[in-house]
Amino acid sequence: MNSGVHCTQDHRARTWSARGVTAAWLAATLVGLAMPAQAREGVEVGANSSFAKLVPAEQVERSAAQQYVQMLHQADGKRALVSKESAELQRLRAIARKLIPFALDWNPRARSWQWEVNLITSSQINAYCMPGGKIAFYTGILQKLQLSDDEVAMVMGHEIAHALREHARERMGKGMATQGLARLGGALASSFFGIDPRITDVAAGGMANLLTLEFSREDESEADLVGMELAARAGFDPRAGVTLWQKMGAANKGAPPQWLSTHPSGTRRIADIQANLPKVMPLYERAMAR
Repeated sequence: MNSGVHCTQDHRARTWSARGVTAAWLAATLVGLAMPAQAREGVEVGANSSFAKLVPAEQVERSAAQQYVQMLHQADGKRALVSKESAELQRLRAIARKLIPFALDWNPRARSWQWEVNLITSSQINAYCMPGGKIAFYTGILQKLQLSDDEVAMVMGHEIAHALREHARERMGKGMATQGLARLGGALASSFFGIDPRITDVAAGGMANLLTLEFSREDESEADLVGMELAARAGFDPRAGVTLWQKMGAANKGAPPQWLSTHPSGTRRIADIQANLPKVMPLYERAMAR
């Protein structure tokens, strides 16, 4: 009889204990829901595109590494690969060393990238960062625009942002998706309306190109903002984005209007940078105070 009483009391104790845990968990959950999430400092660009998931990241990075090696080999063969002892190359690498630590939070894969910076003798006003952290600058962009360190950081941050946000991988995924839709649409039109499938393939392909142009403009705008934040966190003045694009505009007179280009117009880029400066200036000021 006593054994039964003890059993009942133990059962009640376990029941109330379980209820207590459940109540405590529920209370904590409700408190968590009621408290607003801590706002992230910096620019807002959302998550990486789901289209990127259609292509394995390893495949893209491996291909980029191979292409980068080939590009360096070709430049070296033309005596266009700038020596490692070059002051300009050392300058670029020093700026990269400041930017890269702040790039890692944007993409967890970046922690394992074999980052590399090289300089190529060319009159082109160009620079890029391939997937996997392979960076190249052309001497033309440094010499023709006479870039300050802050402006170089804006260019480099922009190019690194393309890699971090996986824009190349995203474009490949979109290409796969739009090609598939184009072929499906052409087959349906041919089947139901008796249209020559070769005609529908051409039309669908044109639409796919238009979509790619629109995506590219969005990618460029996103890279401007992410790059500006990277530069600010590393202690480079984000206001240099304005002077950079003023120099770009002067160097690219006669460029096609925005709706015929894969890049946003210089005036739009400057406006977007100025609109986002209040979000990154505190990061820059904090970096300068360290």
